[in-house]
Amino acid sequence: MWASTRAELTKLVRRPANWLLLAVALALSLTFTYLVPYAGADGPTADRGVASTLPDHLVGNSIGGWPVFAGAIALILGVLATGGEYGWGTWKTVLAQGPSRLSVYTGKLAAIGLAVLVMVVTLFAAGAVTSAAIAAAEGAVMHWPSAGDLAVGVGAGWLIAMMWAMLGVVLAVGLRGVAMPIGLGLVWLMAVQNLLTAVAAPLLDWVAEAQKGLPGPNAGSLVAALGTSPQTPGVAELVGSGQAAAVVGAYLVVFGLLGGLLLRRRDIL
Repeated sequence: MWASTRAELTKLVRRPANWLLLAVALALSLTFTYLVPYAGADGPTADRGVASTLPDHLVGNSIGGWPVFAGAIALILGVLATGGEYGWGTWKTVLAQGPSRLSVYTGKLAAIGLAVLVMVVTLFAAGAVTSAAIAAAEGAVMHWPSAGDLAVGVGAGWLIAMMWAMLGVVLAVGLRGVAMPIGLGLVWLMAVQNLLTAVAAPLLDWVAEAQKGLPGPNAGSLVAALGTSPQTPGVAELVGSGQAAAVVGAYLVVFGLLGGLLLRRRDIL
């Protein structure tokens, strides 16, 4: 498995699309979490706008995008890392070298997990630099989160991002491609789950209860519990942080196992 992981990491590092995804995630996070609130902090709400960008909000700001927008980036990463093998016809080449399908698949998941961790840590690091710069420019006192809070935030961000990446993986394996899995995944992540929360749930009690078991609302609940503003798209504390983390983790495991089962039993062509 370790040889497969090293090979998968090499592929991830050498594909320009993956670096582009990281750049997009970084640009979205900094623009909408720091630059827009800071640039628009005029008038009677100026203090609140600036306050939301200071270091004490680092954890909530850094993970706020994962339930929806940054989560879409993670989903695309999972699809490209797995579905691209079908388009390039490289599954047969890799498996002809000797490793089993599950060994290659496990190595791929491990590499994706490390790539997702890099994305999460990068957003935290960029957020820390930006918030420190804003605090220095405004002459504000810097109150940084504790090491424990940072660790919890990074862990929560990785858990949510990895769940979406695993959804991308299982869609890519199930549909054996790239375009359709990305399309379906984004429709669910960006549209369907938000429509359920904003439109259906207020009108139908059973939808309001059912959404508490869906991946998006639980991801939103988890980041809300860690300090993300409820005004952030996809963020609302519908369930407790413990349940949210458990549900997100369960989806991560189920998606990963389902992808491995499909890869093992189905033809790779």
